Amino acid sequence: MTSILTLKNLPSSAKWALRFSLRPLSCSSQLRAAPAVQTKSKKTLAKPNVRNVVVVDGVRIPFLLSGTSYKDLMAHDLARAALSGLLHRTSVPKEVIDYIVYGTVIQEVKTSNVAREASLGAGFSDKTPAHTVTMACISSNQAITTGVGLIAAGHSDVIVAGGVELMSDIPIRHSRKMRRMMLDLNKAKTLGQRLSLISKFRLDFLIPELISVSEFSTNETMGHSADRLAAAFSVSRLEQDEYALRSHSLAKKAQDEGLLSDVVPFKVPGKDTVTKDNGIRPSTLEQMAKLKPAFIKPYGTVTAANSSFLTDGASAMLIMAEEKALAMGYKPKAYLREFLYVSQDPKDQLLLGPTYATPKVLEKAGLTMNDIDAFEFHEAFSGQILANFKAMDSDWFAQNCMGRKTKVGPPPLEKFNNWGGSLSLGHPFAATGCRLVITAANRLRKEGGQYALVAACAAGGQGHAMIVEAYPK
Repeated sequence: MTSILTLKNLPSSAKWALRFSLRPLSCSSQLRAAPAVQTKSKKTLAKPNVRNVVVVDGVRIPFLLSGTSYKDLMAHDLARAALSGLLHRTSVPKEVIDYIVYGTVIQEVKTSNVAREASLGAGFSDKTPAHTVTMACISSNQAITTGVGLIAAGHSDVIVAGGVELMSDIPIRHSRKMRRMMLDLNKAKTLGQRLSLISKFRLDFLIPELISVSEFSTNETMGHSADRLAAAFSVSRLEQDEYALRSHSLAKKAQDEGLLSDVVPFKVPGKDTVTKDNGIRPSTLEQMAKLKPAFIKPYGTVTAANSSFLTDGASAMLIMAEEKALAMGYKPKAYLREFLYVSQDPKDQLLLGPTYATPKVLEKAGLTMNDIDAFEFHEAFSGQILANFKAMDSDWFAQNCMGRKTKVGPPPLEKFNNWGGSLSLGHPFAATGCRLVITAANRLRKEGGQYALVAACAAGGQGHAMIVEAYPK
């Protein structure tokens, strides 16, 4: 199957991945044979004369499969619920919030600045500025780092950052021809002008324009890119299904043990109170193997079982200057340290953001992979995660594609997404970044680690990475 995919479905520019040998990656074998961990320096990443930015806490409403309990709501309803949950969790006085930044990908025209609408709905002061950012799947990462920048620059002390996505009710537009006719009709001043415009109407004007999940620059869906990437890096269907099963199993375990403490209940208007994610569904490899390829048929290896699913949800995080948090009596959870964004070829390397961002953020922080105690990476597809692992484990890729002398090495699985990931918890596009960061902070506290590395890929061939440092107990 892989050879057929490689020869028939990969453009010539993608065949770089076939030029180096990649060992098979097995979830079970990596868990049994983890690399030795070196003694950490336990140094802090604080810098002289630079304000420390801390996470006080973060929450999210349950992430739900699209088309379920949130389907009759709007995105700002979900964001408002997350903001209200954060206020309840932290008891932060609304008037001390200097600024609110929210991420979103698919915007509702009526509430295009969802940050402002949701904050007003949650009862924040109308004197508190709020703006919305969009950067595909790393939109709330951008919201967080925008807040970090405001605090570090001394413009603000207290920021709320978050993200929201409602995939249950995406905007569907009239066709361009229909829109043009309707706009012209609105401007027409005489009956004759209106009749002349109506006479030009054709039935095909009524064909709606659905929002496309394909890349604008390449016209290719992310699922197709994941399939080609998996083929290029020789990631088998079995490896992808094994990894997806791992994600769901770890998420179920974390949910049952109460580790997903960032989840706050949400009373859905007219319905019951939602208390937990509903996409966590551990299956069996035998059941997963029965599914047909979702994108490249019939030879593809990406299926519904090893892909993240369409999700509704929202998240919110309270970040502060350290001195402000302490003055208000808070015990922060973590420091937000070095971060950066990367971008690369959106055709052949669309989902390799973590591979490019990880070594750069480690170098910025003066750390190595062995210094990292917890990894939290966004799981768009199993094939995407495993392809990144193999790219990170390749000297050839490092030298020929990244201009580096040596590989950075893959994260050890026993430290990786230990409480599940986007494949199992869900992926409301713009809300995932906050989930990653607060999960990293909570894991450091629970597991006793010092450093976590958060990384994610995003549409457009972009990526993000950040170092999170545990706050001293």
